[in-house]
Amino acid sequence: MHVRPATTADAAAIAEIYNQGIEDRVATFETRPRSADDVRAWFDGRHPIVVVEESGRMLAFAATFGYRPRACYAGIAEFSVYVAREARGRGAGRAAMRALIDAAETAGFWKLVSRVFPENEASRTLLRSLGFREVGVYEKHAQLDGVWRDVVIVERLLRSNIRD
Repeated sequence: MHVRPATTADAAAIAEIYNQGIEDRVATFETRPRSADDVRAWFDGRHPIVVVEESGRMLAFAATFGYRPRACYAGIAEFSVYVAREARGRGAGRAAMRALIDAAETAGFWKLVSRVFPENEASRTLLRSLGFREVGVYEKHAQLDGVWRDVVIVERLLRSNIRD
């Protein structure tokens, strides 16, 4: 497996993997499939995105996004990680997240945050193994297919960017 920074040329492959996650209903509240143009809009020059490839095929991606618009939160990024169905359980998600953590530190972020469905044990286990902590649960955070769903809140401090 090879990990590298994503480029806008990767948008269609990223959208394909993200759309699998949307279809599977295990990792996002989103229900509308995304296009390559939708994904290209993620490339803002501030928030790192990484991809994992093997033999020329994209296996996974991890991306950061803005957390809140207030200046005091400028060093916090939300993140997502998605793995192609056929690559799940092979370490591609771990490789993507390790690279994303490094890229986020290099970009000057001091914290990564996200939300995970409680039953998504694979993601929760991966994130715990990479130093993320579960800080609570948002109950009935949003509806997916008409059903209210809870989410587990996760965070990781990027210590090299925190000055006491």
